[in-house]
Amino acid sequence: MFFDKESFKQAYLEKFAEAEGKTLDEGTSWDKYHALVLLLKEKISLCRALSNEEYSREKEKQVYYFSMEFLIGKLLPFYLVNMEIHDIVRNGLADLNINLEYLLEQESDAGLGNGGLGRLAACFLDSMSFKGVKGHGNGIHYKYGLFEQKLVNGFQAEVADNWLKNGYPWEMRKPDKSVVVKYKGKVRIEYVNDKLNFIHENYEPILAVPYDIPVFSYRNPFYINNLRLWSAEPMTTGLDLELFNRGEFNQAISYKSEVEAISYILYPEDSHNPGRELRLKQEYFFVAAGLGSILRSYKKSNSAIHEFANWVAIHINDTHAALCIPELMRLLMDEEGLEWDEAWEITVNSTSYTNHTILPEALEKWPVVMVRYLFPRIYMIIEEIDRRYRENIRTRFPKEPQLSDQTAIIQGDLVHMAHLAIIGSHSVNGVADLHTRILKGQIFTHLNQIYPNRLNNKTNGVSHRRFLYAANHELSQLITEAIGPHWKRDAGELQKLKTFAYDSSFIEQLARIKTQNKHRLVEQVRKRQGIELNPYSLFDVQVKRIHAYKRQLLNVFKIMNLYNHLKANPNYLREPQTFIFAGKAAPGYHYAKTLIKLINSLAQKINQDKDVNEMIKLVFLENFNVTLGELVYPAADISEQISTAGKEASGTGNMKFMMNGAITLGTLDGANVEIREAVGDENIFIFGLKAEEVLRYSLQSSYKSWDEYLRDPQLKRILDQLVCGYFQDVGGEFIPIHDSLLHYNDEFFVLKDFNSYYETYLKMLNYYSQKSKWFQSTLINIAESGRFSSDRTIKEYAEGIWNIHCR
Repeated sequence: MFFDKESFKQAYLEKFAEAEGKTLDEGTSWDKYHALVLLLKEKISLCRALSNEEYSREKEKQVYYFSMEFLIGKLLPFYLVNMEIHDIVRNGLADLNINLEYLLEQESDAGLGNGGLGRLAACFLDSMSFKGVKGHGNGIHYKYGLFEQKLVNGFQAEVADNWLKNGYPWEMRKPDKSVVVKYKGKVRIEYVNDKLNFIHENYEPILAVPYDIPVFSYRNPFYINNLRLWSAEPMTTGLDLELFNRGEFNQAISYKSEVEAISYILYPEDSHNPGRELRLKQEYFFVAAGLGSILRSYKKSNSAIHEFANWVAIHINDTHAALCIPELMRLLMDEEGLEWDEAWEITVNSTSYTNHTILPEALEKWPVVMVRYLFPRIYMIIEEIDRRYRENIRTRFPKEPQLSDQTAIIQGDLVHMAHLAIIGSHSVNGVADLHTRILKGQIFTHLNQIYPNRLNNKTNGVSHRRFLYAANHELSQLITEAIGPHWKRDAGELQKLKTFAYDSSFIEQLARIKTQNKHRLVEQVRKRQGIELNPYSLFDVQVKRIHAYKRQLLNVFKIMNLYNHLKANPNYLREPQTFIFAGKAAPGYHYAKTLIKLINSLAQKINQDKDVNEMIKLVFLENFNVTLGELVYPAADISEQISTAGKEASGTGNMKFMMNGAITLGTLDGANVEIREAVGDENIFIFGLKAEEVLRYSLQSSYKSWDEYLRDPQLKRILDQLVCGYFQDVGGEFIPIHDSLLHYNDEFFVLKDFNSYYETYLKMLNYYSQKSKWFQSTLINIAESGRFSSDRTIKEYAEGIWNIHCR
């Protein structure tokens, strides 16, 4: 298609004329971006046609990864790197007086996810393609994503994330592949030829229309997978013309609006019943559409339905997709005519589940009355799974009569989705060694007793090609010059960098690149928010979803304490520091939104104080997303991973920071435990309670936050500043944070861990002042980060769960 600059220019000009119907001079930046994407898609389509021929000759098992989120970020810059044509395209466009950077800015971050769950799913798709696993994503085509975060007077404001306002040229609508999803109605039972038939009547049909996005990985054009996203559309035009002509406009289009709402927004606010019902409808929508499409495709291959589990793997990414289990049972029994026992065996052998949390509120439980009302046939199947399960457990464990009740799917008036996912899967995995041990020993103890070989660990990983090779160009070049290019294919090769730990020239280049990356971020912050940061300061960064257990508050208290000391002693710090926060709070999560306001109030106080603002600066980056992350990770010196021990399943931000040479300041939580094992105690800074200590305090109710408050004058001063008008908060905005710590006993041990955290931070500052040692530790972190590549994780999933051989 094109192999050098000249052939690219010719192909691009031809595609531009064909697609845009105007001259290049008349074209907008969007037109030029659009034409470039179409040109690359054409190249990808040619590769896909070749790969499909290969698949048809050599039948392979297919993996379908069901996830509510796929946080794919911008595809154009990543695919230019994966195709190894970035320089050809940049130089060719320059000859045409087009700046590639301007074109890259035209692409929106796809509004398909929120945080680590969605970014993990995107990394997995990349690694599946790279490792030769025929794996596809299955999710929802959100029209508006989660939300675009704006800061208004320091408060988070949510604005619709209209990421599709100009269209999305990477996707292809496939109306001929649509699936009808059925809600509500009644189920009529017939007894015909000694068999029960279940007929779903008077249901509300919704059309699920797929949009396909190609998944193209590095140097592997023969394994192009697919991300299929489903859009909810009415079966008819959705317009009641009679009502419309009578002037009843809202009523005339109400059906259309109600249907399309299913795929409008990621995670609709669910503190009220209509929002909860909409979220549950979303979860069934993409499950039913995906499985309907999978079964239809499978039957075209002429494979017997009895062999389904040999050729199809259904993977559930958290409990959002747990309805895969009863829906697959419905398809196998009601549409394919299988008996219960065979359908159940196929379902269990096909299905696997990843648990991402131990927080009770995230282990979904849905009201029986809502499930029965929305999906009458599905509820009947869940009820029967639960009945048979209870009966089986009572038979297997006759001396433990309580066991079946403790682990049942239906308990009281709630359907426990995590129990459904575990009981209906052949494999259940945690995402870090500590997390898996907690699942086995605390959260699902009884289910682990019943299924002793079902729970296993698969530590998370991230795409090193995206977050190191593509995001940190200068560092990638330095690495390639030092150890050769093979690390891009095998992240384990990064270990070879350890031989440069005492090479002063290499260490100096590493430090120079870190400063360059800080300059890039500083420029973006200036453009986006008008805030000036010091690129020669230490960058201390915490970017993640705003939540009490992630303890952004602990970080805030550290900064407040530093500020208090600096006011008393201007020479308290040796070197300037920049503190960076970013992340979104759920719209209905008042505490988290108050915490964002606190961070911004503190930032205003510090940044306007001429006594200290040469030494410390604080900024909250607005609307954190993948693209902004690709600027933040390479610029960071300190990676704040300070969640309460035992609460974070894994974390993936810690891995992205590590790959880019930031040093972790963290608790022994999630994958921090494995990062410490990788880099050694001297190259990570660990503080605070361990998970078993947190558990013991919680079980014994022996922790008293008031004791910490009264014992420590520094802490007392900080807490008093929250409520004494220190921030000039007229409405007492921060009283809820103050009360959560003292009157509700500090659920996440912020006060208990404060001293250990602060003292460890001071040790870190002292270490940072010894630049050669600091950058030696930086190098060790980069060198050991290869084990946290998603390539390794996918290999473990493929061979340990899906029974597929990786290349």
